[in-house]
Amino acid sequence: MREACRIVGLDAGDAALIRAGENTLYRLTGGLVARVTRSGQIASAKKEVWVSHWLAQQGLPVVEAVPGLDATEVGGRAVTFWHELPPHRPGTTVELAELLRLVHALPVPDFDLPSLAPFVRLRERITEAEQLDDGNRAWLLERLAGLERRYDALRPGLPWGAVHGDAWTGNVAVTAEGPVLLDLERFAFGPPEWDLTSVAVNYTTFGNVSAEEWTRFGERYGYDVTGWASFDLLRDIRELRKVTFAVQLAGQRPDIADQARYRIACLRGEHGSRPWGWTGVP
Repeated sequence: MREACRIVGLDAGDAALIRAGENTLYRLTGGLVARVTRSGQIASAKKEVWVSHWLAQQGLPVVEAVPGLDATEVGGRAVTFWHELPPHRPGTTVELAELLRLVHALPVPDFDLPSLAPFVRLRERITEAEQLDDGNRAWLLERLAGLERRYDALRPGLPWGAVHGDAWTGNVAVTAEGPVLLDLERFAFGPPEWDLTSVAVNYTTFGNVSAEEWTRFGERYGYDVTGWASFDLLRDIRELRKVTFAVQLAGQRPDIADQARYRIACLRGEHGSRPWGWTGVP
């Protein structure tokens, strides 16, 4: 972070850690934030900056990259620079629906968006998870292969276009001026149903979105994705992502191991029908 600030001419003297997770965020002077990615994320970081500028130009409320500062590479990592948000609260499902409706109505940008990659890193998560026994590892790999085959025959639905890729209420911040879209890392070209299914899984699988909330989400967006012919497929992919994420974290967080095992057992049909009441793994 300090080296990237030196390169672009920003002061990192009073930098303070905001959060260390998948990415690491630092608060700089002047209302700016430096975001340090994992290794190998240079192209994705550059895309995030372009997408931020493009969405702002389209009039969509979005976290804003600092103009004139592209992603800066240091030691195989990318550092990007953003305007810090004013005081805010997390978004609601209805506020997320409104932002997704706006995103999905946009024209395709004049720069290349990568195609949606719904299976990114799933195979690596499964094969590298030391805590998985051979039986569960083989079952998860077989399920992944089956979903990949089914995705090749995705049924027609809404017109493909720009999608957020990681749509959930945690990626919406509500300031005094209204909802703002965050985290553009997975922004891609693909089926809008991918974003909608993300919320649907919280309703159908986790059970942490009520029937009333789900109805209001569909009304605000104008479409109920659960009635789409390929909904079950995208739901199953989303669920596998949630399972492998828990498995990945369980390698460093023993407190998550029980939840990871429970999620696998649910997919294997050992706990009846949905919702399964999965708990979050922050």
